Amino acid sequence: MASVATIARVSAILLLCLALRGCDGKFPFNAAEALAKARAAAVGNVGPDVKHFNVLDYGAKADGKTDSSINFIRAFKAACNYNGNAMMVIPDGNFLIGPVIFSGPCFNPSPLIIQANGMVKAQSDISYYAGGADDTDWITFQSIDGLILTGHGTFHGQGAEVWKYNNCGKKSNCVRLPATLKFIKVNDAIIRGITSIDPKGFHIFISMSQNFRIFNIKLVAPAESPNTDGIHMSKSNLVKISKSIVATGDDCVSMIQGSTNISVKKVFCGPGHGFSIGSLGHYDAEADVKGIVVKNCSLTDTDNGLRIKTYKNSSPSKASSIIFRDIVMTRVKNPIIIDQEYGNRRSNEPSKVSISDVFYTNIRGTTISKVAVDLTCSLSNPCQGIHLNNVNLQYAGLPNDNLPFSSNCVNAKVAYVGAQSPLPCH
Repeated sequence: MASVATIARVSAILLLCLALRGCDGKFPFNAAEALAKARAAAVGNVGPDVKHFNVLDYGAKADGKTDSSINFIRAFKAACNYNGNAMMVIPDGNFLIGPVIFSGPCFNPSPLIIQANGMVKAQSDISYYAGGADDTDWITFQSIDGLILTGHGTFHGQGAEVWKYNNCGKKSNCVRLPATLKFIKVNDAIIRGITSIDPKGFHIFISMSQNFRIFNIKLVAPAESPNTDGIHMSKSNLVKISKSIVATGDDCVSMIQGSTNISVKKVFCGPGHGFSIGSLGHYDAEADVKGIVVKNCSLTDTDNGLRIKTYKNSSPSKASSIIFRDIVMTRVKNPIIIDQEYGNRRSNEPSKVSISDVFYTNIRGTTISKVAVDLTCSLSNPCQGIHLNNVNLQYAGLPNDNLPFSSNCVNAKVAYVGAQSPLPCH
């Protein structure tokens, strides 16, 4: 019963942190008020005190052919600099823009609203993005406190034109392709209602940000599209993702260094590479990962399920207080996996990322992998406090009587509670 008590204690702490602003003594902005504004803004019902800044009024063309990048920037600057409640409007229609940076600080007394109802397409020529340099994404929001991105609009990255340039499968230090939506140093933000299709790189990239709520969004790309993570985050605190659909070519949600107090709830994933913590240990002096909750989610036909991955020969860091709970899987490959030998580094040095206090509770469904639970941890830093509670996975792959349906545990201290399928490690 000690394991159950530990789960309850860790869950209570994480829920308290997520309800506040991440166990750091700060309090959140008025989330209920901001959520109400986001819903109202989606249908244009924001009241007379909100001034509209329509991109059409700043020269944007809704013909799908004319580059309207500068017009979008002008509309944003006007809204951001307005000393009152403001809403930038992207109306129905087809718009074409290249890389844009929407930079604060803004002077609005309440969160700046971006009402996106049209179809916004990216320039497909990679030369617009400085060859895909890491600091050149498609639509970047930066240095903004208080932002609402809402509406029924679609952001189309036209990634199929450039996926051939992706070489991250061959080079660990590859240059990633542009993300569709990047948020850097953005705090107190809401993203709701929008759709992202075929990004060049990530759909959404969140970095050095705090207090994000993302819900009712749809992220779509082909299963074979490379490195098209759904929501990728680093060095960010208090991010809540819920009630969304992610069908893409890489991780549905990926949390790398410095991700803390993250909640992922009621998210459908598939196709894709599942819910991933990592890869960790890619860079020197990485920040720790802690306080992750993935709950009430489902995965279908994904290449991985619930994954923690770290590089060999890494600098020291920690990943701890991680909960995967009430997860349903259908034909998932590698449903439960810790891989501390991730990547293609040619090194015999084990990973120095310490993994501890990881809870898998009420995990059920079907898998196409004969090894359904694969915990391959570091020789120098064995996994501590791995808890599997009521795991019920059934094999649904091709018949193969030569291999048993099993678990694999290497350098892992594992505790079991309740029914286990596959059987526990010996």
